Amino acid sequence: IINVERYPLHPTFSFVVPKKEISMVPDMGKWRRSQAYADYMGFILTLNEGVKRKKLTCEYKVSETVEKLLDLLGTLDRWIDETPPVDQPSRFGNKAYRTWYSKLDQEAEALVATVLPESSAPAAQEIAVYLKEAVGNATRIDYGTGHEAAFAAFLCCLCKVGALRVDDQMAMVFRVFNRYLEVMRKLQKTYRMEPAGSQGVWGLDDFQFLPFIWGSAQLVDHPTLEPRHFIEDKVVNEHYPDYMFLECIKFINEMKTGPFAEHSNQLWNISAVPNWAKVNQGLIRMYKAECLEKFPVIQHFKFGSLLSVQPVKP
Repeated sequence: IINVERYPLHPTFSFVVPKKEISMVPDMGKWRRSQAYADYMGFILTLNEGVKRKKLTCEYKVSETVEKLLDLLGTLDRWIDETPPVDQPSRFGNKAYRTWYSKLDQEAEALVATVLPESSAPAAQEIAVYLKEAVGNATRIDYGTGHEAAFAAFLCCLCKVGALRVDDQMAMVFRVFNRYLEVMRKLQKTYRMEPAGSQGVWGLDDFQFLPFIWGSAQLVDHPTLEPRHFIEDKVVNEHYPDYMFLECIKFINEMKTGPFAEHSNQLWNISAVPNWAKVNQGLIRMYKAECLEKFPVIQHFKFGSLLSVQPVKP
């Protein structure tokens, strides 16, 4: 499904610090034709296949690299505890987030180096950029699907240099991405981060998109749970430990008040879709259209040697 070629780490191969390449709306064509887009989408779809019909609680391999990634995320989590919010007049965007972020800015490369095998050590500088992009914006103190995409890009790069392998797929989603979600939710709550580029009630969710895609894949062909059930609190509370999608719904229910149909209209509409396979396909189409095809999201994406802006080779 995905051609994540191991990078030839011989002396002639040079990693670069990724940079922005999409500066105007007409540049979006460059993004759609790029090797980065093909690799990124291929990666998302590969993981989508990998978690189909699987529970969060099922058995899967947890490699040493996955353990190291969980340690890395644990460090980010600990820094939140060490950086309490400050008293300030405005309710949103607590400035303590900038203190937290500056720690990551300084330490990112060293953190990434701990995850990489020795043979891939030179890649740390390039891959660290995606980690820094994955946690929100320090100027605006906001977070959204573009930041989430940077985390998926970070994992994709780790696959490309051979740090993560094909048999890490389930652990990537169920352990690493899930832990990332926990840390991001803690950031959002602690520093009251604004949703980046939110479409308000017309967006799927204020902050995330990928866990809905992968979460709906988990539920494909479920013997009893249908899309219409996820708006029932009882179902959510009973099954959220097994399914990412329901975990997201639980978080929304904790954060928002009022009728579900009003605060999460898009999700409410999805509950009317007859089966999870259709939900999954629809969400993938929506992700491409609402996130990957939107200039305000993609203008921030950074390209390097691992995720290249060069056009896909025919």
